[in-house]
Amino acid sequence: MMIGGEPASRRPGATTPVTPVVIGADGSRRPRSDVVATEEPLEIRVAHRGREHQVAVTMRTPGHDFELAAGFLLGEGMVRERRHVGKVTYCASGPPEQLYNLVTVELANAAPFDADAMRRNMFTSSSCGVCGKASIEAVRSGVPVTLPAGPVVDAATLLSLPDTLRTKQKVFERTGGLHAAGLFDAQGTPLLVREDVGRHNAVDKVAGALLLAGGIPAGERILQVSGRASFEIVQKAAMAGIPIVAAVSAPSSLAVELADETGMTLIGFSRESTLGVYTRPERIA
Repeated sequence: MMIGGEPASRRPGATTPVTPVVIGADGSRRPRSDVVATEEPLEIRVAHRGREHQVAVTMRTPGHDFELAAGFLLGEGMVRERRHVGKVTYCASGPPEQLYNLVTVELANAAPFDADAMRRNMFTSSSCGVCGKASIEAVRSGVPVTLPAGPVVDAATLLSLPDTLRTKQKVFERTGGLHAAGLFDAQGTPLLVREDVGRHNAVDKVAGALLLAGGIPAGERILQVSGRASFEIVQKAAMAGIPIVAAVSAPSSLAVELADETGMTLIGFSRESTLGVYTRPERIA
């Protein structure tokens, strides 16, 4: 894959320096140097059969942008495997603020991208990625019917994942303001961790990394996320072929329904000493 545009040193970073004023209970005021998580728009475009199409704009934390774009396309069913993705590039011209906030993914002719059927051409906020879908049925239609059998995992291993994920969140350590998604093997070894202001973006980055490495479907892996388990997170994990998804907070009703339909083990409240297993508990020893 080729990266175009300005030198790498000029790309936006994952954190931005700020100087808040700290006000005490006694009315005292003092400036303090701090950093916050960077949030910038990323426009994703697709080049297919000689034409370029705008697919989506998402608010994200800069970093792993190519993975984010590839994972997004995988989650939307526009690509299904590594051979569908060709060159991925940043914008090579235009105003400075655009150069690293626009990614174009060149697809192979065999990719299942259908410009006429594509209905998602809208603004996606960092907290909601599925809002622009025409219908829930349109999302479900792109998800595989059943997931791989997957591994059987010890409950103690699953309980250890949130703490392991937390130790790998380097930007969260500095800002306290990012979601994370981590890919683990059945023994609880972290294989891949990505952070972002958007929980669904973090999952897209993991899925995109798997796709670009030829690791789809990830039938022996576990996805641990730092927040709640939404419908879209379950959908994206299913498209990546991940059979076990765990979240430190609660799942939504649609997340539980989709996990059950696809044969996924969905876990909520994976913290302290118990797990809430909402679907397919047979994968947990």
